[in-house]
Amino acid sequence: MSDGYEVYNTIATVRGAIHLGCWAHARRYFVEAEAAIPKAARGPESLATQFISAIGELYVIEAKTKDLSVEQRGQQRQQFSKPVLTKIEGLLIQHLHGVTPGSLLGKALHYLSSQWPKLSRFVENGAWPIDNNLCENAIRPFVVGRRNWLFCKGSFNLVYPCRLKSPKIVSTYNQVDTYDGEQESFISTIGRGAAERWPLSV
Repeated sequence: MSDGYEVYNTIATVRGAIHLGCWAHARRYFVEAEAAIPKAARGPESLATQFISAIGELYVIEAKTKDLSVEQRGQQRQQFSKPVLTKIEGLLIQHLHGVTPGSLLGKALHYLSSQWPKLSRFVENGAWPIDNNLCENAIRPFVVGRRNWLFCKGSFNLVYPCRLKSPKIVSTYNQVDTYDGEQESFISTIGRGAAERWPLSV
């Protein structure tokens, strides 16, 4: 799963991967288009708002199916999400060429159009996510923190944080408690190993 960055298309093709599109990224373009409309002129009839509302319907379905099995979620998507996708696609086809391409709304529509096969694919499998927010939220602390490690000497600023963060993120995703009471976590063990291999000198 990715946003619309073209390089990802090449990677997916070369590796023969199933390429999914992120609905959070697609929605963001319409949110920006709606924000550009004066507040007094905003309303449910606004095209950007219509798309945001329709995409919101997809997320409501996802919220309701969160605790279901993969098979059950897949069935719910086929029954409820597919018609919403049909509605969104209809809106897209109707307005794609009626909006200035360079406008914020035009960019949102053309992004949606270019990503449509990947965006609509998630309904084919109940195990596939609707967006990659989980991944982005997991790596955000690392992205924010990298400025703190920018001027660490040698390879420490690249290797050491990765050795620490990677298992921590995976553990959190899989709901593994990395701390056992007052005992040291296995993250600390990995940290010690990394520190021994790449000692920090100042």
